[in-house]
Amino acid sequence: MGRLVAISNRTAADAGAQAGGLAVAVWDALKATGGLWAGWSGDIVSDSPGSKQFESEDGVSFLLTDMTEDEHDGFYLRYSNSTLWPIFHYRVDLATFDRGAFDHYLAVNERLANLTIEHLREHDMVWVHDYHFLPMADALRRAGWKGRTGFFLHIPFPTPDMFRALPEHSWLARALCQFDLIGFQSESDRTNFERYLVDSLDADASEAPIYTVAGRRVRVGVYPIGIDAAAFEEAARSPAAGDAAARIGRFLGNRDLIIGVDRMDYSKGLPQRFEAVGAFFDNHPELHGKVSVTQIATPSRTKVEEYRQLRYELDQLVGRINGDYGDLDWIPLRYLARSYSRDELAGLFRIARVGLVTPLRDGMNLVAKEYVMAQDPEDPGVLILSEFAGAAEQLHEALIVNPHDRSTLAETIRIALTMPLEERKRRWEALRDVVRRTDIAWWRDLFLNDLRAKI
Repeated sequence: MGRLVAISNRTAADAGAQAGGLAVAVWDALKATGGLWAGWSGDIVSDSPGSKQFESEDGVSFLLTDMTEDEHDGFYLRYSNSTLWPIFHYRVDLATFDRGAFDHYLAVNERLANLTIEHLREHDMVWVHDYHFLPMADALRRAGWKGRTGFFLHIPFPTPDMFRALPEHSWLARALCQFDLIGFQSESDRTNFERYLVDSLDADASEAPIYTVAGRRVRVGVYPIGIDAAAFEEAARSPAAGDAAARIGRFLGNRDLIIGVDRMDYSKGLPQRFEAVGAFFDNHPELHGKVSVTQIATPSRTKVEEYRQLRYELDQLVGRINGDYGDLDWIPLRYLARSYSRDELAGLFRIARVGLVTPLRDGMNLVAKEYVMAQDPEDPGVLILSEFAGAAEQLHEALIVNPHDRSTLAETIRIALTMPLEERKRRWEALRDVVRRTDIAWWRDLFLNDLRAKI
């Protein structure tokens, strides 16, 4: 068996195997094989980008490269996050199309591929992560790499028509097919990609899920990512969780807590969620002063104009809702544009009667799974989940909603708040079992076992 070599935009180099998420799954597999993790150092330099290699205490090697200011602007801000991100989240209206940015995107992929291949060994297995590196296998193949290479897309894959909005769609798809295995979060994402292969690249689908494109065979699969379920369950009982619950408890009093936790991103449906909260208070004056909504929205990509506009819109909505419904001793909607630790969030989830996870489009959305694992078994809360999150394909016992339907979402909030304890327990137990069974280790092993298999 060779090593596992992971390639992703950011690595765990700064903090080792961090609690929760991708870092845990990748780290364990890298540690088991004495593997290598390649990616961006996080440093932006004005002149020639440097690289560095070092080994962790657990025997995992890191290979990190800097980016120039032009590369960070073209590769990361413009092409990855102003072209691919909106297209893959069905927001072609927000996408920018810039050939110069695409050139930077290709150049960074090629430079990291050339840097990585110098450290690859014959029997290594390469696992590439996310939309930053769609052409990575193509760059590695052109540099001479012939070994097993897999790709996992953490965000949605759009419909064929939406994907074809990319001027470079055909080139990118053919480059993707240089991977041996391509993994998606949901059946919907896989179906979209398979339709594109057949309709636009004349792929031979006679052996599906193995497709032949221009003489090359590629396997396509669904691998819904999980969380470290046991660790998050434990985090919800930690001292930091208890302290966070106590702090918000002093504000809540005897009110029910409704909570949302998201990155500040237009894909998360925050304006629609806030409008639904306003409709809920419109329709149910009897609940004024008895319910408090807290939305944590961690700022991200603050240099991108669409994100600055989103924050302005949210500020306006919060002000209107609190101005219309608030009272001297009650703030209907608390909006916190900052981040909190995993343990603090687990404590807030545990005491929340309702978890609002209503993105307009999401690859998976792990907040939904974290909310489930944080619940008190004797008095669990209710998860409200968007039908457009990948998690909806697994978490059937959540209350599934269309986030664009504000009136129905408002009514679903009422249903969740008034749901009998017996039904809450039944739904939560079913959700917990799914999250436990399909945890982060299950996801990792499922993908890597398929990558090892011959096609």
